[in-house]
Amino acid sequence: MTVIADAHVDLLLELAYRERRLGETGVFARTWLPLLEQGRVGLQVCPVFVDHAVQPEGSLREALALVAAFHHALDESPGRLIHVRTAADLDPVERGERIGLMLSLEGVEPFGVETWPADVFHALGVRMAGLTWNLRNAFADGTGEEGGGLSRLGRRLVDRLVALGVIIDLAHASSGAFDEILERAPGHPVLSSHGGCRAVHDTPRNLDDRQLRALAAAGGLVGVMLHPIAIGPERGTIAGVIEHLEHAAEVVGVDGVCLGGDFTRRLWEAMPTPALPEDGLTPAGHRPGAGIEGLTGPEDYQRLVAALRERGWADADVEAVASGNLLRFLRRALPSG
Repeated sequence: MTVIADAHVDLLLELAYRERRLGETGVFARTWLPLLEQGRVGLQVCPVFVDHAVQPEGSLREALALVAAFHHALDESPGRLIHVRTAADLDPVERGERIGLMLSLEGVEPFGVETWPADVFHALGVRMAGLTWNLRNAFADGTGEEGGGLSRLGRRLVDRLVALGVIIDLAHASSGAFDEILERAPGHPVLSSHGGCRAVHDTPRNLDDRQLRALAAAGGLVGVMLHPIAIGPERGTIAGVIEHLEHAAEVVGVDGVCLGGDFTRRLWEAMPTPALPEDGLTPAGHRPGAGIEGLTGPEDYQRLVAALRERGWADADVEAVASGNLLRFLRRALPSG
């Protein structure tokens, strides 16, 4: 089976909930590990995401609980998992000996109005960070806002992330923040971990062709998100996902595309339904936890692989999008060891 490298799945939310609220142990080994193995996922980026309704001090505690759950998962299955912090950590992943887990931040709300937490989270293993979710914070505007970009504090944080060598994720950045980050951090590793193509489905969560080209010119990747919000409610099938993959490949080349699953159905089934803040991006009638038909979790990844081959994709292109591009990007972006 084809190996998968996935740039974004919020599995830490479930792990932390089960550990803290239900008192469970060994959660990852019992739940997500079998799903990753079934889908042949070799690398999984695990974001830390905190509900915007939580105030800064509580937000920091919530974020640290997710980081703790990440490390507990590694401790539970040391013979099966590896914490990816350096390029050398990818060696057992590419040999098929370990599943690599990499820690990221989906928004820096836990930082409050300070930049020093970037150093702390880097020490805890974070190697990728996006400044925002969909809403505005003290650092930048997200995709749910109109017009704005980085604040002065946000510019300082970008500089600190560059100094630390943390990959910058543009997935939820407003168009202004997207452009400012690329201008402020030339040559620094950037990507959009999960989203889609606005030319296929017009939503602010997706990148337009100009942004796709700018990302490619910066050496970055676009991760296609396997969720109806990005793919389009009317395109919620594997064929709809392939539309986005093919458009992105047409604009930036197949070597500029990867996968960013953002599977949410299991989370909404396993946890109490959170009341997400109004972000102006969720379509009317959208069901929380909606998924792509036939592609609702990492266990289904080989269905996408098979569909790409049936569509006529060359094996080399399938392998590139499935894992090769993201692994190559991380080889360049992470410290050597």
